[in-house]
Amino acid sequence: MKKPSLFAFTLVVTSSLASTLAAQSTESKGTLTILSSLPRTGSANAQTTTIVNGIKLALSEVNGQVDGWTIEYKDLDDASPQRGNWDPAVEAQNANSATKDATCVGYIGTFNSGAAKVAMPILNRAGIAMVSPANTYPGLTKPGKGEKNEPMVYRPTGTINYFRIVPTDDLQGVVAADWAKQLGVKKVFILNDRELYGKGIAEVFRDQSTSIGIEVVGYEGTDSKAANYRSLVTKLKAVSPDLVYFGGTTQTNAGQIAKDLRAGGYEGMYMVPDGCFEQAFIEAAGDSNLNGKTFITFGGLPPDQLTGTGAKFRDAYRLKYGSEMEAYAAYGYEAARVILQAIATAKTKDRAGVLAAVAATKDFDGVLGKWSFDSNGDTSSRVLSGQTVTDGKFAFVKVLGG
Repeated sequence: MKKPSLFAFTLVVTSSLASTLAAQSTESKGTLTILSSLPRTGSANAQTTTIVNGIKLALSEVNGQVDGWTIEYKDLDDASPQRGNWDPAVEAQNANSATKDATCVGYIGTFNSGAAKVAMPILNRAGIAMVSPANTYPGLTKPGKGEKNEPMVYRPTGTINYFRIVPTDDLQGVVAADWAKQLGVKKVFILNDRELYGKGIAEVFRDQSTSIGIEVVGYEGTDSKAANYRSLVTKLKAVSPDLVYFGGTTQTNAGQIAKDLRAGGYEGMYMVPDGCFEQAFIEAAGDSNLNGKTFITFGGLPPDQLTGTGAKFRDAYRLKYGSEMEAYAAYGYEAARVILQAIATAKTKDRAGVLAAVAATKDFDGVLGKWSFDSNGDTSSRVLSGQTVTDGKFAFVKVLGG
């Protein structure tokens, strides 16, 4: 008797996908390709490797085949050695390569919201479904939450082809400020890395802080290539903030800022968003500079807080890879499962059919709970969480949304 796949044992799948898998033929009807475009060069690699592992786990659980079609996966790097981070030119190259591959029906990415701005119109013109496991900048999908031409500029055909399974910064920035208020913060100094994601979430945090009575005593952009931030620390210490909030990522020097804050004698709290929710941030900052007074928000639940199907996925990941996963591994896995289900249920096994099926995703019972895509391509999930750092590891504190 054929051994059932791990997929059947570990996950609660939709009935349509389950029945399709049960009817698979040993003879392939052809090949359909899923690409991912993530920064695989630089310090984001540890995070993105677990995302890719999640994608590969989802594929292994269907034995690389859906409804008789062979599913091929290509892991693309959108970073360059010169930048050590995502590169606009490389992201454009990846998106264009997807459009030229006639078998490509799904694009998992991007990791950085700025990279999404590059890829989205290219993939939109080609009608390829794009599912991001990590982008949180609101303007990519929500009218009135970004620049005045957003998100229409990313949809030149008028059709929505971009979807994401993580809550956006207009939610995360608000709950972060609310959490700061609960922590007793009365005065905050806000920094941002001047990039799309970092500046955007810092602005939301600033606006919410002002509205709930937290005094904003400073608001400045930082140079992510700076060797140190000593002069900035001197400046912010002069106004005695209870909290320093940094809108940015590990790759835009969140760790160095933490080092300089402590070296400069700042003893208050430090808060960062999900772009720093990775072990590389702790390593860059040094555990002693974070312990006890550093807080991290995340658009979802950390791996150790996943329950039900999510807990089964976590166990399956550990079994397959022999290691713990970073926070976004579950989102890479979920993105892959969304596309696999879309392939299974699509009326036609081509870009148009798969795109329509992705857009129709409703009540998806996955590792992140039950959720749907709304009319903008955003997840209906509103669960966010707060973490701190203890003994060199992230420690869950509380659920911040619902």
